[in-house]
Amino acid sequence: MASAISQNSLPEKSVQSDSHSKLEKRTSSESSLEGFDVVENPAMEARVWRKLDLRVLPVVAMFYFLSFLDRTNVANARVAGLQTDLKMTNKEYSIALTVTYVPYIVAELPSNLLLKAVGPNLMLPTMLTLWGIVTTLQGVVKTYSGLLACRFFLGLLEGGVFPGLVLYLSYFYPRYKMNLRVTAFFASASLSGAFSGILAYGIIHMDGVGNRPGWSWIFILEGLFTFLFGLSSYFTLPRSVDKTWFFTQEEKDYVNAKLLSDNAQKDEDGFSWKEVLEALKLPQLWFCNIAFFCSGTILYGLAYFSPSIIQSLGYTAANAQLMSVPPFAVACVVSVIASFISDRYRCRGIVSIVSVIFCAIGFAMFLGSKSTHVQYGSLFFSITGAYTVAPTGSAWNANNASPQTRRATVIAFGFVMTNSGGILATWLLGSLSPAPRYTKATITLLVLSIVAMVFCTANLCYLRSQNKQKAEKRVTMVSREEEKQGLGNHSAWYIYNL
Repeated sequence: MASAISQNSLPEKSVQSDSHSKLEKRTSSESSLEGFDVVENPAMEARVWRKLDLRVLPVVAMFYFLSFLDRTNVANARVAGLQTDLKMTNKEYSIALTVTYVPYIVAELPSNLLLKAVGPNLMLPTMLTLWGIVTTLQGVVKTYSGLLACRFFLGLLEGGVFPGLVLYLSYFYPRYKMNLRVTAFFASASLSGAFSGILAYGIIHMDGVGNRPGWSWIFILEGLFTFLFGLSSYFTLPRSVDKTWFFTQEEKDYVNAKLLSDNAQKDEDGFSWKEVLEALKLPQLWFCNIAFFCSGTILYGLAYFSPSIIQSLGYTAANAQLMSVPPFAVACVVSVIASFISDRYRCRGIVSIVSVIFCAIGFAMFLGSKSTHVQYGSLFFSITGAYTVAPTGSAWNANNASPQTRRATVIAFGFVMTNSGGILATWLLGSLSPAPRYTKATITLLVLSIVAMVFCTANLCYLRSQNKQKAEKRVTMVSREEEKQGLGNHSAWYIYNL
């Protein structure tokens, strides 16, 4: 690792420089810390990130694609006849969705804390394989109670996926490269929304095959694919940079050096409850968490009810599946562009604020117009905003906590709040606010968009003020060695991402 770091730039505990280093260009411009001089080679720089983007990122993206697809395909199954065949009321449908989120939320923090100990290369594929089995079983249920049981175990097994994947990527990428990668795999969620409609449109035409209704084949076929991909991922996910089979030793040293210079991989003596408590004291955690609750309500409300909303505009069940595709496709493209901007200009806060403004515009359009064309058009704003703020906010949250246990806690609590919003979403549309206007739900989602904007703005202002205080403190210090060890993001040399 130290072949990429100059010997006089590290604290005493850091690894020393290897004499055989051939890395040529010395710069600290990419580092989020002062006090570390990273020796870069432009060719090496391009090569290592390209390898990770080609070997690790696609697997991670597929994980989240399948997670979101298997959790939200119940919306397509509902339109295809699930609710009718199982004789469910709107309230019972909402209960089935809520049952998913209770274990989902409970599992998030423990699974994130276990990830490092067990190893992501074992834990993540096991979760994927098991929930593939549960998804498949949803296709053979005959009763409402059977569906509830499947939804419970689906939530339990999927709970740690998104926070676990964000934490996993932080083992490989420095903070300034995280948002584009998080968005790349989160974009698969909006793709799943688009593909779910296309797949459902095709699969429901299997109605009667094997004496099963079309909606059951949605679960069976998609679940079987998840199961098979889960088995294959045991052989494709590396545990850490040092365990990658596609890096040379020099490339491993370089990536580890970049992580260390970014303060993304500081030494930590195992798990510590002190770090968990320290995470809960961070003001930025709570600013983000309130925004996450609001944006989570919006995100899951649209994910679970978009086909039903579109059907209520006058489309047939089959056409509603197809018409749900364009808004999610646009959201995918916009979220990737936004992530590139936020990485390039280090402006996660601004992108988050603009995203929730898009949500507010969409809900205002839906609420204020009786034209079905305008109401359908409003989904392009609200879905795009929701699917852009989620990855940007997640990366922003993960970027501003260190060391790893503190970061893992911050990430997990962020997703607890996001999915708590998911519980509210399951009741807002349909049960508490009936079709076709969904008036109460739309007003609530509009208000939540504004609240999210306020707290994103508050977080941005707080982090900017903290960076200013850190800059003033660094002026009074001779070197980093004056600080005590283990400060993490409280270090004067840890610059918060804005």
